[in-house]
This record gives sequence, structure tokens and C-alpha cells, in this order.
Amino acid sequence: MKTAFELNAEFRDAEGKGASRRLRRANKVPAILYGGHREPRALALDHTRLLLMLDNERFYSTIINLKVGDVSQAAVLKDVQRHPARNAVLHVDLQRVLENETIRVAIPLHFKGDGASPGVKKGGVVSHLRNEIEVSCLPKDLPEFLELDVSGMDINDLLHLSDIKLPAGVEIPELSHGRDSPIVSVHHARAEEIDQPTEEAAAAGAVPAAAVPAGAPAAAAAPTAADAKGAKPAADAKGAKPAADAKAAKPAETKGGKDAKK
Repeated sequence: MKTAFELNAEFRDAEGKGASRRLRRANKVPAILYGGHREPRALALDHTRLLLMLDNERFYSTIINLKVGDVSQAAVLKDVQRHPARNAVLHVDLQRVLENETIRVAIPLHFKGDGASPGVKKGGVVSHLRNEIEVSCLPKDLPEFLELDVSGMDINDLLHLSDIKLPAGVEIPELSHGRDSPIVSVHHARAEEIDQPTEEAAAAGAVPAAAVPAGAPAAAAAPTAADAKGAKPAADAKGAKPAADAKAAKPAETKGGKDAKK
């Protein structure tokens, strides 16, 4: 059985939250190894070494040679629990691998030919709906990744799980259950947002010319900065009464109506 990584571990007997906190303070990661028709076994891993391996995409989809002292065990990574705020691993789940038993592993999905597709040349955008696919196979047939060619996709085209070319001995469990999910699409780019007024125009209270009715006075089209900010006229600011009080002043035509007729 071909292995790509070697990970050293040690057995641990103490379990629980308190024991796990003590392990983490000692730069260790609590882990569990299960499967292979054997009882689960609690382990402790070196945190620094584990972080380096987790940065490699292949670590998630290849067989790991897990060493505890002089004993080796083939395993695959099943789950990683990370700290929500810090670059730290809280817990790891590992599954034993037997040569003659099928395993299910999530495999990275790689896309090629994005820039050569007719849809992209027409201004379309490629959307990757899935980045990994779970496969079922024997350990010797486990691929590091699956590849999908999208160079022939046009606008509004979709590719599904059934469009992936699988290596010999590899199956996708979803397909066997009748779920042929879409994994990549090409669609039109979203329209650009309508230009908004500039900050200077908004601060000055400027109104777009199209919003002002034809024949309106110039003052209506371009209110002063003082009006835009809700400031009082200069005369009010000094304490003087306005030249024409809206409540006390009479209409001009009433006051001078006789003169107008003469």
C-alpha cells in the first residue's frame, strides 16, 4: 500500500476536556484512531508537525503512515477541528485503512481549460459549485485528485458529477444513489451597478438635471449649500426678522391691486 505522508503519534490514556487542554498547552493535538475492526484508540500528535502537513492539499486525500513507536498503521484523515480565531488544531479524526477493504474519502476537484472555453471568451464567468468529491475505492486505487475539463463550455452550460472521468476502480457514491449534482457552470457576468452621485454633489445637495422639470427656476435646480444643510437664512442667524413673514405679510396683488388697475 502506497503512503505519501508519515505522521508520528503517541498513545494517551487520559481523556476528557481537562486532559485535552493540558495536551494543547504542551503543543500536542488530541486525536482518535478508529475503524479496521478494532477498538478506537486515543492518540496525541505534534501540533507544529501537523500544521505543516495540513497546508498540503495531498494530505487530505492520500494514505498516511501513522507511527506509534515501532508500530505503523495506514490511515486516512477523516475530520479536522480548528480553532475559530487562531491558527490552531483542536482535534483530529483518523480512520484505519485495510488493503482489501473499500474506503470513502473526499478528493479535491481540479478544473482545467477555464480561459479557453467559448463561454468565457464571450464574457461569461465560470462558477465552481463543488471543490471536492467523495469517492469510494480500494486503498491502492485512491487518486490524489479528480480533474474536469471545462474548455468546451459555453454560456449557460452545466457539468455534472457524471461528466467526471473516473480512474479504474473508483466510484462516486452519490451517482449510485441517483444524485447527479451540478459541479460547474458558465453564466453571464452580472451587470455593473448604476453610477451614484459623487460625494461632493451629495454634500452640496445637487439634484441631477434629469430630475428637474423643464422651465423650473434655477434656484430649484441648484439649492444653496445652506438650504441643503437645513441652515437658517443669514438674517435669521443675526436675530433680524425675515423680510417677508409668511404669516403676517399680505399678497402683493392685494396691497397694490388698485394701482395695478390704474
